[in-house]
Amino acid sequence: MFSHKGNTRNINHNIGIASLLSFVAGIVNVIGLLSIQKLTTNVTGHFAYMVEEATLSDFNQSIFYFIYIFSFFLGAFFSNFIIEITQKVTVKHIYVIPVLVETFLLLFVSFLNFSFILKNPNLIACLLLFAMGLQNSLVTTISNSVVRTTHLTGLFTDLGIEISQLFFYKSSDQRLKLYSIIKLRLTIITTFFIGGILAGLFFSTYKMKTLLIASLVLIFGLVIDYINVKLNETK
Repeated sequence: MFSHKGNTRNINHNIGIASLLSFVAGIVNVIGLLSIQKLTTNVTGHFAYMVEEATLSDFNQSIFYFIYIFSFFLGAFFSNFIIEITQKVTVKHIYVIPVLVETFLLLFVSFLNFSFILKNPNLIACLLLFAMGLQNSLVTTISNSVVRTTHLTGLFTDLGIEISQLFFYKSSDQRLKLYSIIKLRLTIITTFFIGGILAGLFFSTYKMKTLLIASLVLIFGLVIDYINVKLNETK
């Protein structure tokens, strides 16, 4: 799942990592909206808000939207920077530090006092956007740009294109490859929605503690991957 990178990956590896990380992103997306009314898994909307506030001469808020965008960028930069450094030492566990950092950030936010969160929405948005930028960079690097998990716009575009191609691709090899890609897209979309629905159901009772579910899923992924690596080493 995590430990297979680039040409060593197959569709099952990508579906595994897509399921796990899309579920996490779905949770973070809904928690961000319900708690601080901010987009916390992508930055597309923040560009529009930044321009709107600038045209209304509210430059302070416009700067905050820029900081949101930069936080996502910084997370992506940090993730790949750590991967590049780590793979000079070992290629087996290049994903571990980024995943642990994301897990720590989600745990940190989940244990903050909710009144503090309501008083500091910009800080919380930056932390969650950093975590999602980190996650998106991580999965993009590992999957060789096949899997992205923090937003759905591009996925629905790709899915529309690929479903339309079913009417024109006739060879068995083409259609088999196309079915695999469509399966991957639908997996990402479905698990993103499941994570979001679950977050919506739990938020009213557990508030930010709902992020513990996302953290546990990330830890579960690390443990499973570690076990798989050890099993492969003994073969």
